[in-house]
Amino acid sequence: MALALVSNSYLDDNSNKIRSKPVPWEAYQRAGLVTSEELALIKKVERQSRAKIENLLLSDGQTYALLYLRLLKKLQRVDTQQSILVLIADALTDHEERIALFTRASETDPELPYGPLLRMLESQDDFVQMKSVQILTVLLSAETKALSPQRLQPFLNTLTSFISHALPHKRDIAVQCLEAILPRSEARKAVWNSPALITGLVDILKQNPGPQMSYQIGFCFWLLTFEQEIAEQINKKFDIIPLLTNVAQTAVKEKVIRVIIATFRNLVSKAPQTNLPSMLVSQLLPFVKNLSTRKWTDEDIIEDVQYLRDELKTRFDSLTTYDEYTSELQSGHLSWSPVHESDLFWKENATRLNEKDYELLKILIRLLQESNDPTVLAVAAHDLGQYVKHYERGKKIITDLGAKRRVMELMTHPDPDVRYQALISVQRLVSHPWATL
Repeated sequence: MALALVSNSYLDDNSNKIRSKPVPWEAYQRAGLVTSEELALIKKVERQSRAKIENLLLSDGQTYALLYLRLLKKLQRVDTQQSILVLIADALTDHEERIALFTRASETDPELPYGPLLRMLESQDDFVQMKSVQILTVLLSAETKALSPQRLQPFLNTLTSFISHALPHKRDIAVQCLEAILPRSEARKAVWNSPALITGLVDILKQNPGPQMSYQIGFCFWLLTFEQEIAEQINKKFDIIPLLTNVAQTAVKEKVIRVIIATFRNLVSKAPQTNLPSMLVSQLLPFVKNLSTRKWTDEDIIEDVQYLRDELKTRFDSLTTYDEYTSELQSGHLSWSPVHESDLFWKENATRLNEKDYELLKILIRLLQESNDPTVLAVAAHDLGQYVKHYERGKKIITDLGAKRRVMELMTHPDPDVRYQALISVQRLVSHPWATL
């Protein structure tokens, strides 16, 4: 893996400045922190041309890999740490074969190469932190053995702090590092167990980033969904299907659409029962039908689009009106689709909300209690009113499940439609038909 894959202008600009700064190596030797042999070696590369350093690394690469890591391990000054990290990164840039020079350092000192680099993640200096993350990404993603939690977790913790940071270059580096590390199964599982990282990806995507960032985040989701457990649960926990659908619908770059469609294919092939309902509610089928009529430069996208279109159409064609309602409810994205306002639908299906220990009724109540979306609240309040209108005994069930109080609270909601639907539902909940007197 070339180090240039994980880079941005902040790191590049600061690395250039650091290369030109002198380091007091002689003072370190006088203080007994650097040996005369180490001093002689470091002076050969200090502020030298790239060509000269390349020749030295060609002949003495292992010696210099060990030297840089040992110096990083024992020297404490931030400006010196910055210089050493730049030397390590320069040695690795565009030289994948040199990764082994650094990972083999463990044969000489078990704490190398990861010990000093992981400690740098605790630095208060932004550049030291980010440069260490950049180098660790290269070493970790190239490891031939499974990554231990002791190495992986501190690295992911730092990415977590980066991905939600106010500084855009930190968010940028976090996403690039995830792209590089997620091809590894153990990294995918570890990221899944760090939900703040996935929340960070979702939050960036909600801010309408540029095409490159949208593609990179889509690429991360594509990699994550190769894990069965993640494919089954990611939409339930993070609601990514409507978000990715919206990104794909507004994308102008083919690669953004391609990676999102590939992600959807993973979700459908690994967990169709979980993900197809939300895709139908998100109106993915008409969008995919439209995509199938376009001309594409990439054959993979053609195959993925056809696969999705066929799977979604098969599911859609077999849906009853009640299935449509169930899919919408399970997706959590309620809207004023015709089924909600059909008196015939409620007359025929109100009691079906009692099936499987009131499973769908409980989903409806959960949306009423947890959603902040006025449309979802208004539709949910309306549906509860329809349920008790057509199933008199439902009043006690709704009260027992704690929904009556919530509907009454919504009578003072800021949104007028929510207030109106809550008022109608409360009237139906407290009414006493003559037949029961």
